[in-house]
Amino acid sequence: MYYIIGADQKEYGPVSAEELRRWIAAGRANGQTRTRTDNSTEWRPLREYAEFADLANPQPRSAPPTFSSTAPPPPESLGDTNSLAIAGFVCSLLGLACCGCGILSVVGLVLSLIALNRANQSPDQAGRGLAIAGIVLAALGLLGGLGFWGLRLTRMGHMIRPFGW
Repeated sequence: MYYIIGADQKEYGPVSAEELRRWIAAGRANGQTRTRTDNSTEWRPLREYAEFADLANPQPRSAPPTFSSTAPPPPESLGDTNSLAIAGFVCSLLGLACCGCGILSVVGLVLSLIALNRANQSPDQAGRGLAIAGIVLAALGLLGGLGFWGLRLTRMGHMIRPFGW
């Protein structure tokens, strides 16, 4: 008969070797469980008893995962971003920032329209969103430029009239 110290630090037993095997199978005991027999007062790990050596020894662990020093491959993407979409977006953004420079907005609009056309024709090419954003920014830049030059010319008109032009 055997006695064990459970995980709750309480003594359990006496139990037969058969019952102890059921406890091992149920996970209530393992190779490190402190155990003693009827004839002994010394507590020893269960794995030290010959009749439980095969059951109580921990299962061999699988090898720990290895980590490589190389970066993982990038996730699959739709394809290369259309460089015209990027250029159109940048030109349109600069045209909007520099309201007086309508040329950048026009260039951005043309590049973005070409990029959008290419993105619609080739679904594996990314950059459709950038092309649309470039078109919107170019339109805002052109409107801002027209407003800027309209106000400027209006003010110039007031300055020129006193001289009789």
